[in-house]
Amino acid sequence: VLLELGAQLAKLWDEGGRLGCPISGDSWVSADGCVACRISTRDFDMQRYPMTVQGAEALKAELTKLKTIDRPAVTAAIAEARAHGDLKENAEYHAAREQQGFIEGRIQDIEGKLSNAQIIDILQMPKTGRVIFGATVDIENIDTGETKTYHIVGDDEADFKIGKISVNSPIARGLIGKSEGDEVLIDTPGGTVEFEV
Repeated sequence: VLLELGAQLAKLWDEGGRLGCPISGDSWVSADGCVACRISTRDFDMQRYPMTVQGAEALKAELTKLKTIDRPAVTAAIAEARAHGDLKENAEYHAAREQQGFIEGRIQDIEGKLSNAQIIDILQMPKTGRVIFGATVDIENIDTGETKTYHIVGDDEADFKIGKISVNSPIARGLIGKSEGDEVLIDTPGGTVEFEV
């Protein structure tokens, strides 16, 4: 699901009592889904991972590298370690097997996420002036005057150090659907902070 269903979906109700889209922040206009971002309500029937086009391409590149370079290399390392003899006391063999387990697990993880990805091309979305998934947002802490820039992305793309935050983060959830000039209260680990978009 684009956001964890259950308690989180309850937070998406707008003032008029309608369910809001977690991507565009708009209210559903029909039982079929959100017109603004073309997300269908059927997408909420299974676990979906919102992802930008760039994020999907990065995962595909990592998957290709794991399958074509890393997997064959670790298979060769296992074969070489086996040739050294006794496997019980062969540290190289055990390290290579551990690495193989990591690679296979990551391949399965990426394949699962890509198969359930809701790839959203921000360039194809209508420009409404509201904060949506994929948007880059400047926010100012009203108390300190400190300004920060965040890019709202999928969970796998998030990297706080370079200003990419997950759509499921408290900051992004507080910003989705807001417009320039809006003030928003966001619960952070350090307490509730008021920001201006």
